[in-house]
Amino acid sequence: MALIDLVTADNLAVALFFIGLYGAMTQRNIMKTIMSVGIMDTGAIIFIMMANRPADAVPPIHGSPVEQMADPVPQALMITAIVIGVSVVAMCLAMYMRVAYRYRTADWHILVHRIEK
Repeated sequence: MALIDLVTADNLAVALFFIGLYGAMTQRNIMKTIMSVGIMDTGAIIFIMMANRPADAVPPIHGSPVEQMADPVPQALMITAIVIGVSVVAMCLAMYMRVAYRYRTADWHILVHRIEK
């Protein structure tokens, strides 16, 4: 079995999620941690959009046979998840700006030591 046969949208989405998880757990820079959380969010959204999608599904437009229509509920939920993910990243960036202005650092370890003082 060739490696190219293993590359599917589901596998790429899972890999993207775990790359973001690795980045969120290993980065000392707050900005890189926020970016890693955004990558995790994107991987989860792609995985849910591609899971259980029939290959011959068509958009649910009037006139298409019901048996061939794609389910619009996961798509609607993922649009909501995208909006929530963007809002979470925006809130994290706003909090980061406030913390960086007050404590003059972007390093998690230095920030914890300065807050504990």
